[in-house]
Amino acid sequence: IPDTAPRAVPTSQPQVQLSFAPIVQAVSPSVVNVYATRIEAQSASPFANDPFFSRFFGDQFQSRPRESRALGSGVIVDGSGVILTNSHVINGATDVRISLSDGREFAVDVIVEDQQTDLAVLRVRDPRGVTFPAITFADSDKLLVGDLVLAIGNPFGVGQTVTSGIVSALARTGVESSNYEFFIQTDAAINPGNSGGALVDMQGHLVGINTAIYSQSGGSVGIGFAIPANMAKLVADAGVTGGAIVRPWFGAKMQAVDSDIATSLGMDAPHGALITEVAPDGPAARAGFKSGDVILSVDGQKVDDPSAFNFRLATKPIGQTTKLERLRGSATDTLDFPVEAAPAPSDNATATISATSRFSGVTVRQLDPALAESKNLPYDAKGVIVTAVAPNSPAEAMGLKVDDIILQLNDTVITDAQSFSTLASQRVRTWQIILQRDGRVSRAIVSG
Repeated sequence: IPDTAPRAVPTSQPQVQLSFAPIVQAVSPSVVNVYATRIEAQSASPFANDPFFSRFFGDQFQSRPRESRALGSGVIVDGSGVILTNSHVINGATDVRISLSDGREFAVDVIVEDQQTDLAVLRVRDPRGVTFPAITFADSDKLLVGDLVLAIGNPFGVGQTVTSGIVSALARTGVESSNYEFFIQTDAAINPGNSGGALVDMQGHLVGINTAIYSQSGGSVGIGFAIPANMAKLVADAGVTGGAIVRPWFGAKMQAVDSDIATSLGMDAPHGALITEVAPDGPAARAGFKSGDVILSVDGQKVDDPSAFNFRLATKPIGQTTKLERLRGSATDTLDFPVEAAPAPSDNATATISATSRFSGVTVRQLDPALAESKNLPYDAKGVIVTAVAPNSPAEAMGLKVDDIILQLNDTVITDAQSFSTLASQRVRTWQIILQRDGRVSRAIVSG
C-alpha cells in the first residue's frame, strides 16, 4: 500500500468487531477429523533367534502385530458423504473413521488412493440418511501472494482448530517426492494432524488441501504447504463419480532452464521447461515438439520449471486443446496441443502367473514409452515390470517386489508379457533371473 494511503481508527462498533467468525461458522462443518488404524509388526527381540533363549522362552520373543493410529483431517466434497484427505494419512490403514465437527462418527471406505498427488478420497459406509455439508472449490489459479487464508484441521489430535495467515508463496517445489509438486505456501499455523484439512479463502471456498510443513522441531514455524484446489478437485471428482483418474501424457522428458542454459538460448531470465528427449510417436512428437525446445507457458500461464508444466497440464481435461508457448532457437510461437491420455495397455500386455510355479502370484506388464517415462526409464527400455505381488504367494516368498523389472529368465531375454507368462509358468529345477531394481541390475539363482 502506498505511504499516502489514508489511515484511520475504527469509527463504529461493527468495524471494531470485524472477524473471521462468519467464514469459520460456514466452513467448519465441512472439515472432519480422520482416524486411521494400522496393524504393524513389532520389532523382534535381539534374542529371538538365539537357541538358548528359544529353548526356555519358546516364541515369546517373536514379533507380534501391534495396532497404531494416525490422526489427520479431511474435507467433505459431496453431500452423499465423500471426503478428501491426504494419501499419507490413510496409507496402509485397516480401518478408517471420520468424526464431524459436532462429534458424530462414521466408518468410511477408501475409494481412491492417489499417491502421485498424495490425495485420497473416502466415502461414508453408512450415511444413516445424513446429508453432509460439502465445501465449495475455488479456482486456485486466481490465488495471489498476500491473500488472506484460514487453515482448518485437527492438529495434534486436540480437536478442530482454526489458524489464519496469508499466502506467502505460490508454485513451491521440492517439498515432497510427489509427481505433481506445485504447492501453495502459507504462514497460517499448520501442525501434525492438519494433513488433509482445508485451506480456505475469504469467501469460505477451498483453495487447497493442507499437506506438509517445513519444521526442524516438528511444530509450525510459519511455513506450511497445501495442494492447490484445482488439482484436488480432479481427484475429488473421480471419487464422487466413481471413475478412474486419467491424466494427460505429454510424451517428453524435461529439465529446468538454469542461468547458463538461459544465456545460451538468449533468454532474459531463466524460466521454462527444456525438452531433453521426446517419446517416439508420442503426443509431443506428433504436435511438433523436439529436443531443445523450451515450453514457456500453458494457456497463457507462465511455466517456471518442469514441475509447473506437469501441474498445469495435469489439470487440463482429456480431449481439450491447450495452447503451449514454445521457444525454439531465438523465435517463439504457440502450438495447439490436443490433451490426451497415455495409451492403455492391451490385454496381452499384462500377465498374472497362477500356475504352480515359483512365480505364482506375480502380475507383470510389458514396458511401453509412457510406462517407461513414469518409472524414469529410457523410452526404449525392454522387459516386463512387476505391478503386483500377491501376499503370501510363492512370488513374494521368492523376493519379487513391485517395480522390479525382469530382463531375463534362464538365458531367455524377456521382451513381452506373454513370453514371460509362458516361460514363468513352467516347472524347472532352477531359475536364473536377471532383474533390475532401483536402477541396479542383479542376477539370482533360485530353485524351481
